Amino acid sequence: MPPRKPAAKPAAAPAAALTPEERYQAELKALGNHLWGAADILRGSIDSGDYKHYILGLLFYKRLCDVWVEEYEARLVELRGNVAMARHPDEHRFHIPEGAFWDDVRRSSVDIGSRLNEAFYAIQDHNSPLVGVFQDVDFANKERFPDRLLELLLNHFERRRLRKSDVDSTTLGNAYEYLIERFADDAGKKGGEFFTPKAVVRLMVELLDPRPGMTVYDPTCGAGGLLLEAVHHVERLGHPPTSIMLYGQEKNLNTWAICKMSLFLHEVNDAKIERGDTLLDPVHKNPDGRTLKRFDRVLANPPFSLSPWGHEVWGQGDRYGRDVYGCPPKSYGDLAFVQHMLASLMDGGRLAVVVPHGVLFRGGAEGEIRRGMIQDDLIECVVGLGPNLFYGTGIPAAILVMRRGKPADRAGRVLIVNGEKEIQPGKNQNHLSAENVSRLAETVRRFADTPRLSRVVTTDELRQNDHNLNISRYVQTEAPAESLDLAAELAQLRALTAARDEAEAKMWRLMTELDHGK
Repeated sequence: MPPRKPAAKPAAAPAAALTPEERYQAELKALGNHLWGAADILRGSIDSGDYKHYILGLLFYKRLCDVWVEEYEARLVELRGNVAMARHPDEHRFHIPEGAFWDDVRRSSVDIGSRLNEAFYAIQDHNSPLVGVFQDVDFANKERFPDRLLELLLNHFERRRLRKSDVDSTTLGNAYEYLIERFADDAGKKGGEFFTPKAVVRLMVELLDPRPGMTVYDPTCGAGGLLLEAVHHVERLGHPPTSIMLYGQEKNLNTWAICKMSLFLHEVNDAKIERGDTLLDPVHKNPDGRTLKRFDRVLANPPFSLSPWGHEVWGQGDRYGRDVYGCPPKSYGDLAFVQHMLASLMDGGRLAVVVPHGVLFRGGAEGEIRRGMIQDDLIECVVGLGPNLFYGTGIPAAILVMRRGKPADRAGRVLIVNGEKEIQPGKNQNHLSAENVSRLAETVRRFADTPRLSRVVTTDELRQNDHNLNISRYVQTEAPAESLDLAAELAQLRALTAARDEAEAKMWRLMTELDHGK
């Protein structure tokens, strides 16, 4: 990420005692805890799996209002008090119409929920990039949101101003990501539907190494973590976030809205994030409407072993030609997502996708699909991850890295990485440290054998093993047991036995001599 400045509110510790990064982290934590306090107000009134879009939606609304007012005040000075010009939509990144501001809502002590809804709809109607982001944030139900509860919630949000001069976009965007992670943790199993652990995200992006000028696509983008990390990656390389173009699709309305909000808060304005079922109705298509748009980098963490996934439709032949290697079984949609990603990949492009281990070795239709992909030399690397890293499942997963057009030194070869030991145990969930991520990424970049970690396997060997990619078949993480030379061991045993017999005979002779000497 580029250098980040702390927000206006100082950290608790003396400024001189902290580095700039420590001050930033302290401020980020304080902001995150403040925002999480809003969730505490709703806890008990709404299920933990449901209140995230209310809190995140309200946070987004508060930021929009505060930034608009900040811009308005600056324009008013620049335009020498010309109120009409200072309010004009062309003077702002987004437009908030009359009556839809935070202060307008706060003038009401009754029917607060309905006033919030009206403000949300008005903002959507006047800002095409924000159409739909508040679609499922409904505060009008008084049984769920009585006025007294909303009064507490709005009072809590007002404790911190969210202008850019108070909280820069990087800090607020990161706080938003922090909230999403906390909501995923709070939701437990359901958290895996919209959130991928940040260290796994970082590893996947490191493996793909997106560069300026590239297009990056996530067909199951969830809350947008993988796409945002691609932005952070190019920022760390010294390039602006606008140097790559982001595309995504998400089926769940609430999660799609969270993704749109998160990208907007990070000031990623031109991302193409669409709604819909990627397997049955892919949105990112070429102008002819019959072929899929293709991208430089494709990455995703699709739902594990999704069922139903659209087998009935694909079984009749996919109309976009994604079923090049066959139709996956009815109970496992994993390789449907992989084949969609392949169909969306440019020549020379690379993809990374999280898959359950069964994808690597199951037979039947999946075995045939895997055989075809290996024969066409599309699989570049398999990175096995340790257990209990993902929300919703404790089973270990793997990252499948594929490339259209491998370089000559990797042609006909697949790198197998067994990262089951590269993990940090946690109380409820394990995680990858920065060192784990760095070690795994560097192992893939080296593309070489590493004892008890990685091995380069030829496609000929994979063919001899019935195209089985089971990681432990090729890379064992434990030291091999010492092999025994049975003949040598037997000879040594005989020598030791003879020495023992000789010592025992000598002992009896001495005891006999002592007995006779009495």
